[in-house]
Amino acid sequence: MTLAPFTLRGHNPDVLTCIANLSNDEVFTPPEFANQMLDTLAAAWADANDGADIWTNPDVTFLDPFTKSGVFLREITRRLTDGLILTFPDLAQRVDHILTRQVFGIGITQLTALLARRSVYCSKFANGPHSIARSFTTEDGNIWFDRTDHAWGGGKREFRVDPLTREEIAVYTNRKCTYCGASEGGSSQSRV
Repeated sequence: MTLAPFTLRGHNPDVLTCIANLSNDEVFTPPEFANQMLDTLAAAWADANDGADIWTNPDVTFLDPFTKSGVFLREITRRLTDGLILTFPDLAQRVDHILTRQVFGIGITQLTALLARRSVYCSKFANGPHSIARSFTTEDGNIWFDRTDHAWGGGKREFRVDPLTREEIAVYTNRKCTYCGASEGGSSQSRV
């Protein structure tokens, strides 16, 4: 049997290093960088807590408020899984405790929430048959996404003539979202 000139034998790349960014506002954090940040977190925790190891504490909770790929939550889960082995010797019980009581995320879009669930729970549904968590009763688990539409407020009211109907209409300019502060379409205007 002749092998191809290249092989991937023995090489199982981390899928989160292989996916492209979805858009300019959904830039994925590389796993190596996430781990560097978690190393810094662990060192700061140890300095502030008499040398304690954050990864051995079953009561510490973690929140990623802008979850995209789930890399931070996945790497936190991996570290806690290693660190809590003495507290929870049974692997399934340990993983379930970590995922249901310690690790939380808020997806920035429905797609990124699904991707993060897949990265953390090994299933797009936290309560699905392939999920490594066993106690969830909802599909979201502890990685949520709730769509919120912009609510435009403020701005300046102006009156203009509609070029199609020749009617005078009220137009608001320079409005911002009352939730996130985004400008309405940059310099676009909206009709009342």
